[in-house]
Amino acid sequence: MKRLILLFFVVLICVSCDDQLVASGYATMPEQGWPLDEEKVFEIISPDTTQVYDLYVHLRNTHDYPYNNLWIISQMKFPQGKTVTDTLQYQMTNPQGEFLGSGSGDVFENKLWLKEGVRFRESGTYQLSLRHAMRKNGSVNGDAFLNGILDVGYSIEKQSQNGKD
Repeated sequence: MKRLILLFFVVLICVSCDDQLVASGYATMPEQGWPLDEEKVFEIISPDTTQVYDLYVHLRNTHDYPYNNLWIISQMKFPQGKTVTDTLQYQMTNPQGEFLGSGSGDVFENKLWLKEGVRFRESGTYQLSLRHAMRKNGSVNGDAFLNGILDVGYSIEKQSQNGKD
């Protein structure tokens, strides 16, 4: 019983630490890497339409990631049918080749900007899809499997205004 009570308080503390978080999700990559032709798709139920939010891409990578940057194509499908597509580039290493993000040892976690100041004006289900667009220098074709990416995900957070909620 004591362990159950302790577990309850640990979960409560973890949940209350990030009161800005509205929604999040992760998708795990296959062992051979992120397939070029595989979009990771997330269903998002529209949050409060009067609030302003920031959207992030989350990545977990290992030392097996072979590049210093990452190109991602994001696509947001709105409940009424509109689609917005963005091509995004993220730095994955510093100039010395050390991976950015938090973590130590073998796994690094990155929280990367997707969109800032977003309002979900339409009620219903949005669909966010993410796919990589990486290729070797001089190659026309993309990497069939992108090594070193363990998970990709997203989060939606309430936008802070003047440092306050």
